[in-house]
Amino acid sequence: MNRKTAIKLILGILLGLSIACASITNSSQISASKTDNTKLDIPPTQDVRIVVISDLNSQYGSTEYEPEIDKAIALIPQWQPNLVLCGGDMIAGQKLSLTESQINAMWEAFDVHVAAPLRKYSIPFGFTIGNHDGSGAIVNQELIFAQERDLASAYWNDSKYNPQLNFIDRANFPFYYTFQQEDIFYLVWDASTSSLTPQQLAWVEKSLQSPTAQQATMRIVIGHLPLYPVAETKNKPGEYLTEGEKLRSLLEKYQVHTYISGHHHAYYPGKKGKLQLLHAGALGQGARQLIGSSLPPRNTITLIDIDLTTATTAYTTYDIKTLQAIDYGELPRFISGETGVIWRRDIKNP
Repeated sequence: MNRKTAIKLILGILLGLSIACASITNSSQISASKTDNTKLDIPPTQDVRIVVISDLNSQYGSTEYEPEIDKAIALIPQWQPNLVLCGGDMIAGQKLSLTESQINAMWEAFDVHVAAPLRKYSIPFGFTIGNHDGSGAIVNQELIFAQERDLASAYWNDSKYNPQLNFIDRANFPFYYTFQQEDIFYLVWDASTSSLTPQQLAWVEKSLQSPTAQQATMRIVIGHLPLYPVAETKNKPGEYLTEGEKLRSLLEKYQVHTYISGHHHAYYPGKKGKLQLLHAGALGQGARQLIGSSLPPRNTITLIDIDLTTATTAYTTYDIKTLQAIDYGELPRFISGETGVIWRRDIKNP
């Protein structure tokens, strides 16, 4: 064998080894991808599936979103939900120094990362306005974040950003409104602050006692602040609705099944009396610890599967970073906050 032939032979062997290694690496990547997918234990679909997300924002004024937001939104179409609900704080407002152009830029960024991908798959999007979207805070009888509320309203009432909801009453949209999907009546109230105005409370009662609401198979209410505190750092006045007990009685009076909220950045599937309480965890920055719990904070996304025949719900909640489902047994049996005790929803006869 001459020198030239030997070199060709060696080069051929090296090329073959390179191809083989690439093939092994590629196979490993595919295998790892399959392994990652198997972690996502998706429950069987029932009559209605809702995906619940909340608190998507980063620091004040930011037009950037955490990678978990894009990851969650990319997962949603494969779950084939009838509806996505958001517990508020879609952008990072609530700062008086923010300009009109900055606020509009945040809504455009939200559209790119969240709303547009859902519209692409024709997935209806229901939401409540959070304190960082358009706070209803009043000082000296004036809305101090009036500009943010005006720009939130302008975004959501622009026909090109249609959330694809079957509205019943949208006179005060996007702050409080009602819609119906799949024989479920949804009422969204403006809980961007710790109290609801008398005008809004009158509207809530009128809406819930309406024939449309009462003839629906189920009634669900959505607001940003919860009725009761669940997060350690939010267990103080101003961080939950001030008349939680009164509001719960009102919702129970009209057989509301579930109240969905955000704001506390801590997932807890609770109940009090006859009312189910879904405290949605944050997808964005600042996941928080539950009151009295040593569990580390987690960013979460929740699937609600609804059986319309029995009017019951089942939750599947994922830690969005690991895609591991969260078992009820991991969570405290009850949360004892400043306004009393709420129980984990699976606890019988507490």
